[in-house]
Amino acid sequence: MPNKDAVLRGVARMVGAQFRTVTLEDAPWQERIRLLATDFRTLAHRHPNLMAYSFSHPDFIQPDDPFWAALIATLNALGVPHSEIQQIAALVCAVVMGVLIAEFNGALHQWSNLKPTAPAAGEDSEDGPPGGAPDEDRIFRLVLDTIITGLESRLTANRDARVPAIES
Repeated sequence: MPNKDAVLRGVARMVGAQFRTVTLEDAPWQERIRLLATDFRTLAHRHPNLMAYSFSHPDFIQPDDPFWAALIATLNALGVPHSEIQQIAALVCAVVMGVLIAEFNGALHQWSNLKPTAPAAGEDSEDGPPGGAPDEDRIFRLVLDTIITGLESRLTANRDARVPAIES
């Protein structure tokens, strides 16, 4: 009889195989990244304990997982240099999973309510999120915006490095 860990890993793989996202072949790559990450988050919230367990294992995501395959395809279509696709996909996964772990264990809520030791110039130290509670959906959108902005910046820098300078 397999041990508890083997059973949980098997269940986690079955749940992960349920990941389905609408492929938006004609949509801008930014929307494709948002949709992938949001759909992954939705699946994780359906099974938070199982996902929290799975995130603690480095082999949770495999090359044939639907999320990984869709992310790799999106980065490839975006024009990410082939030599960087796996590393960027790994980074996207690490950031998204890190945020989800922080949601599940309450750290995101706690961190987003930390008060600065001294207010910034011109700011009232009592200002904070409405109602005093973070909006985790808003924070997740901010995370995706940050990932997308970083990718846009990286791709622009890569393109600029390949274009020869025009001499005047």
